[in-house]
Order: sequence, then C-alpha cells, then structure tokens
Amino acid sequence: MGPLPYVSSYYAASAHAASAWPQLQGSIECDACVVGGGIAGCSAALHLAETGLRVVLLEEHRIGWGASGRSGAQALFGVAAGQAKLERLIGAQDARVVWDVSVAGLALMRERIARHGIRCDWADGHLLTAVKPRHEQELHAELHELQDKYAYPSVRYLSRAELRAQLATDRYLGALYDTNSGHLHPLNYTLGLAAAARGAGVQIFEGTRALRYAPSGTAQVRVTTADGEIRARHLVLCGNVYLGATAPQLASKIMAVATYIVATEPLGEERARQLIANNAAVADMNWVLDYFRRSADHRLLFGGRVNYSGLRSFDAPAATRARMLRVFPQLNDVRIDYAWGGEVDITLNRAPHFGRLAPNVYFLQGFSGHGIALTGIAGQLVAEAVAGTAGRFDVFARIPHGTFPGGAALRRPALVLAMLYYRIKDML
Repeated sequence: MGPLPYVSSYYAASAHAASAWPQLQGSIECDACVVGGGIAGCSAALHLAETGLRVVLLEEHRIGWGASGRSGAQALFGVAAGQAKLERLIGAQDARVVWDVSVAGLALMRERIARHGIRCDWADGHLLTAVKPRHEQELHAELHELQDKYAYPSVRYLSRAELRAQLATDRYLGALYDTNSGHLHPLNYTLGLAAAARGAGVQIFEGTRALRYAPSGTAQVRVTTADGEIRARHLVLCGNVYLGATAPQLASKIMAVATYIVATEPLGEERARQLIANNAAVADMNWVLDYFRRSADHRLLFGGRVNYSGLRSFDAPAATRARMLRVFPQLNDVRIDYAWGGEVDITLNRAPHFGRLAPNVYFLQGFSGHGIALTGIAGQLVAEAVAGTAGRFDVFARIPHGTFPGGAALRRPALVLAMLYYRIKDML
C-alpha cells in the first residue's frame, strides 16, 4: 500500500508546493536514522545533520501527515502537565530545566523560521481565558507564579473589559495574555523544516514505514522497511501513536485521542479582526477546551471537540460548529469550508515522554497537545544526546510515566470513564 494522502484540511488545501520524496529502495548505511516526518522528526534530522552526521529520515506517508500538519497550531510555553505536577514528579530543579527548555523552544521556532525563510504565517500572542470564577482565581495564581517564580516577563492579566476589547464574545471573564507564545500554519512549518533538513544533507524517504528494528553488530541498529533497510549507528523514533508494532513497548505509555477542527469561509479582514482584534491564538481553561485563531486569509479556525472513545459515530463537524457558535453566535450565517480530525498522543500524566530503548535508540512522544514548540526543541535535545551532551534530554527522561490501565482491551473504556469526570467538572 502506498502513502496515504493528507487529511482534507484547510492546512492541506493552503500548503505551499513541496517536494515529493521517494520511497526507500535498497540498503543505506548512515550515522542516524530518524523515524517520523513530523516536527519532532524533521527537527531531530536537521539538528543531527548540522552536527555533521549522515542522516536518513523515514516517513510512512507524507511529511507532516500526522498531528504536526493538522493541529490547532498554538505554540505555547510550558508542558501540558503544568509546573506544579512536574515539581512533584522530578523536583523543583529539574522542573525548572523543563520550563527553560519550553521557553527556549519558542525562541528556537522563531529563529528557524527566520533563518530558513519558512513561510508559515507566524503570529505573536496567546490568550488563556477563564470561563468561570474559579478559572479567574487559577489565572491570578498562575500569573503570580510566572512573574515571581519564573521571571517570565511577557505575560499579563486582562480583565473582562480589556478582554472584551480583544474578543467579540461575552463568554470569558478574563485572560492571561502572553506575547511570547503564538500560532502558525503547522503543515507549512513542518514542510519548511523538512526542506531545511534536506538542505543540510538529510536523505528523506516518504511512503516508507519502518517495520522493525534490531541490533546489527555491536554498534549499529538495522531498520527494516518493505523494500529496503537502513543500517545506522543511532535510531531516533518520532512516530508517536503511529509507531505501533515498530516499538510496541512504547504504546502502553500513550493513548491516541481524536481532535477536530473546522475552518470557516473567508470572513474578510474587517470581520475577522472584529472577532480577535489582536490576532492572538485563544484557548479556554476547560478540560475539554475550545481553542481558536484567525488564519492568514481571514478565516476562523476553531477546535473544540475531543473523542476519547475511538468511535466515530457522532457528527464531529456539527458538534464543533455548535461550540464555535457558543463563543461567536454572530457567525451563524457563516459557511464551514473545511472540517477535519485526527489522532494526537497523550500520556497518563500529560508530561512529555522521552527516553532510550537501547543505548543508541532514542524516542520522543507524549506531547499531549503542547507539541508545536516543544517537538521542535525536543529534536535539538535528542541531537545533543546523540552527540554526547545528554543533560537536558536526561531531565525529560527522568519524568516517570505510568501505563494506561486496563490493558489493550480495557484501557480506552477506562480513559472514557476518567474523562467523563472532567467533563462533568467543566460544567460546574
């Protein structure tokens, strides 16, 4: 079977023309093999090549085919687990390292976009909004922590009146506004990283699944594909939920959940500006959250539905549109031009999951919805580890990760029951 096409999304429809890379035929020997052509894999390949290594990147379908190319595209500081949980898991000192890496990831993203001329519609600004009074209290506590504990200067609190001047909705009570975070076109960004990696000497193969890997001698690993093999000194696995049988020992640490986004018809610049005056990306504080932003061609992109069950029986586009109208009822007359969904990975504790399966086999997964910026710098961290400077990578590798309960048969029903609790909590 050949590579699957991109999901029919706004991003695929508006992507820049990109190279179609060949399928692997035959055998190649290299220094490092990277599996997965999303942001993490493209970033890892680029950084490894910049250290002078011979690098091969394998992607089962197309570059950016998975979550990297169809996400909500909000680039944020921190990790989904939150700093307080990280401190409980690995201590305050290591939690601070994770924080610093996440902020450096935003700077790295901007630097790459500028250095490689990646046309991906980057826009500054993110609003984290309060739906209910307890959210307001949590936002004030977070602001205090960010400013006093982490000396993070780019965030401030917006009152309801200040927020109403930025968002044309009465739904929110206040918000944290961060000028350092932002949003972009995720598929064009991923394609830009792949082009930069190719420019640095990376050999890229699409339509090529890594079926299995095994040691090859004392210092090599052999990666088998349908029509060839790679023999490499190092292997970096960046396939997340799509690795499957390639690395089955990782599957129990992450769960695939389906997310959905709609894109309106073009609204025109004036109407789009009326919705979000400062062009920030927006997300609320509910567990099952709404998130939205303007596109460069003046559409509203809105995500607001998550499916934990694995079933596809409900009308996701209609449900997502209904959530959009709850925020912006004035869009009732607007046509939906695109509606799409796909799987992203979450971990049990919502912290990223990095580590080694062998001394020369590394993996990056479990970004839990915080991947746009963090995946990019994760690629830098794994390249550092391959080069022998593993300090930052090993901090992430020390984060403990539980196995989703219930085994293969019951882990998803158990998750659905757990998520029901949080959905009820959102209503209170």
